[in-house]
Amino acid sequence: MENVNITIIGAGVVGLAIAAELAQTRPDVLVIERHLSFGQETSSRNSEVIHAGIYYPAGTLKAKLCVEGRHRLYEYCEKFRVDHKRIGKYIVATNAVETGELESILKRGQANGVADLRPVSQNEIQEVEPQVAAQAAIFSPSTGIIDSHQLMKSLAYHCEDGGGMIIYGTTVTKIDPVHGGYELTLDDGTSSLNKVFSRIVINAAGLSSDKIAAMVGIQKPEYQLKFCKGDYFRVSAAKAKLVSHLIYPVPTQNHVGLGTHATLDFAGQMRLGPDTEYVEEIHYTVDPAKQKDFYESVKSFLPFIEFDDLTPDSAGMRPKLQGPGEAVKDFLIQEETDNGFSGFVNLIGIESPGLTACLAIAKKVAGLIG
Repeated sequence: MENVNITIIGAGVVGLAIAAELAQTRPDVLVIERHLSFGQETSSRNSEVIHAGIYYPAGTLKAKLCVEGRHRLYEYCEKFRVDHKRIGKYIVATNAVETGELESILKRGQANGVADLRPVSQNEIQEVEPQVAAQAAIFSPSTGIIDSHQLMKSLAYHCEDGGGMIIYGTTVTKIDPVHGGYELTLDDGTSSLNKVFSRIVINAAGLSSDKIAAMVGIQKPEYQLKFCKGDYFRVSAAKAKLVSHLIYPVPTQNHVGLGTHATLDFAGQMRLGPDTEYVEEIHYTVDPAKQKDFYESVKSFLPFIEFDDLTPDSAGMRPKLQGPGEAVKDFLIQEETDNGFSGFVNLIGIESPGLTACLAIAKKVAGLIG
């Protein structure tokens, strides 16, 4: 049996950020990933947006770690040459009710420490984004986009450069608490099962994080994930150049999602999405029949988009702790000594803004394990 100091389950962007952080100062860091490469689930199926930290309730981990993480992420990208761009975002209101909502959004963002937000008049947004229809807006200059694959590749490099090890194609099938740590049973697809003893275990398994928690013996209703699928549609190349910023509507109630918004990538292509659909099983098929819904959801503020401009693109899955109709729930990041599992750290429900917050999450986890 191999002995290690710290085992991180999951090589998504959060697991890799934790590994890169810990490998710099701690020996024997092991990352276990069931897929054949990093970031094959939520981390590679999102809008690739660096969020400012506007929407989340003040004082929550989502708010604090997003704001801190955004600063850290921009610094990291500049230092290690990860492609990113502070493209800026407009949150647009198309009627009197939405215009009234903008003030509360602005106040919430300011309470969270997003100091550079500013209200925008109809005339100003028409000058900057003449193809966008809006009565008023909020501009967030610190919102940006990032190449998430480059980021994860860089984090994986820094993990291994610091002496850490990442093993792919390996599934954790059992976790037994033993004296001084945990015994993990691993299946790498061969006829034999391998075992690892780890003093500390960090559960960053994303969509499977509640199952990993249950595996060690923590089965709580508040730890159970609900899968919320988000589909994307691509906009025709002829229309993709008609905006130069990210364009978001006023968000939905309880922040199930941020509304169907327009994002740009480094090639100048535009996607709409994601929508929100709670599902029982994980799958990534985009239903072409949703084309009408996507068109209807954006035509009020992106009137230049026509129905035939849209084609199905991709889908992602949010690991949510809140179910349909429930109030927004915070990240769960907890060292489980109080539940009888010293040295076991759970990260559950790490959805958006997990990408933005990944480096701040890593710092917090480092503090939890001492």
